[in-house]
Amino acid sequence: MTNDLKESFSTDSPPAPAALAAKVRTLAPSMTRSMQRVAEAVAGDPAGCAALTVTGLAELTGTSEATVVRTARLLGYPGYRDLRLALAGLAAHQESGRAPAVTADIAVDDPIADVVAKLAYDEQQTLADTAAGLDTVQLGAAVAAAATARRIDIYGVGASSLVGQDLAQKLSRIGLIAHSHTDPHLAVTNAVQLRSGDMAIAITHSGSTGDVIEPLRVAFDRGATTVAITGRPDGPVSQYADHVLTTSTARESELRPAAMSSRTSQLLVVDCLFIGVAQRTYETAAPALAASYEALAHRHTPRTR
Repeated sequence: MTNDLKESFSTDSPPAPAALAAKVRTLAPSMTRSMQRVAEAVAGDPAGCAALTVTGLAELTGTSEATVVRTARLLGYPGYRDLRLALAGLAAHQESGRAPAVTADIAVDDPIADVVAKLAYDEQQTLADTAAGLDTVQLGAAVAAAATARRIDIYGVGASSLVGQDLAQKLSRIGLIAHSHTDPHLAVTNAVQLRSGDMAIAITHSGSTGDVIEPLRVAFDRGATTVAITGRPDGPVSQYADHVLTTSTARESELRPAAMSSRTSQLLVVDCLFIGVAQRTYETAAPALAASYEALAHRHTPRTR
C-alpha cells in the first residue's frame, strides 16, 4: 500500500454522487486544514458549490484553486469539473424528497425512545458510509489471499479485539485455521512464525495502535500477506499492509465513544471478508458449517425431564 495519500485513494472511476458525502466524512481527518474547508463546503452545500467555478469555490473557502483541485482528486474525481457534476447529482438526490438528516448527538436528558432512534440512524449511516468507501478491489484481493492461507492471525485491542474474535470464530467454522490475538506479546511471538502463504490481519480504527502495528510489521517482514482494517488509511498501520480496507470515520460524542461506531463499521468489513472467503471455498465451507451446526444442535434443544 503506497504512502502517497493521493494515490492511496485514487479510483478507476469517480464515486457515485450518493457516495460523495460518505467519502468526505471518511477522508476529512486525513486532509490538510485548507482541504478540509473545501470538503466541508461541498458536503454541506452541494447545490451551492455545484454552481461555483473553481475560482469561486477557492474564494468561498479561503483557499487556492490548486487546493480545490487537489481536494477533488483526493475524493476520487479526475478534476474539478467531475466534482461539480457529482455535486449537482447529490443536490438533486437531496431535493428528491428524502427525509432530513437526524442528528445522532445524544443528550443526557434524551428520552429512551429518542436514544433508540438516534443510535439506529447513526448505525445506518455508519454502515452506508463504510459500504460507499470500501475498495472492492482491495477486498477481493484480501478474500483471495485468505481463502488459500495456511493460517490467519488477527490482531486487535479494545473494541477492535472483539471484532477480531468474531472474524476468527467465523473463519474457524468454515474449516480455516484462524486465531485472534489480544495479548500484544503473544501476537508478536506468533507473528514471528508466519511466512509466505500465511495471512495477518490488523484491526485498528485509529491506524496508529502500536500493539497492533508491531505484530503486523513482523508478519509483513516474514512474508505473510497482510491486511489492515482501519478508519485512517493514511495511518502508520498501512505501511505494513498489502491490502487496506477502510472503515467509516467514527462520530464521537460525550455519551457515545468512538469505539461504538468504529466497531459497527469493522463488523461490516469482516462480514464482507468472511462471506467472500466462504463463497470461494464453498465446497469445503458448506460441509464445515453444517458439521458445526450439527455439533451444537443439542445445546439448543429443550431438555425433557
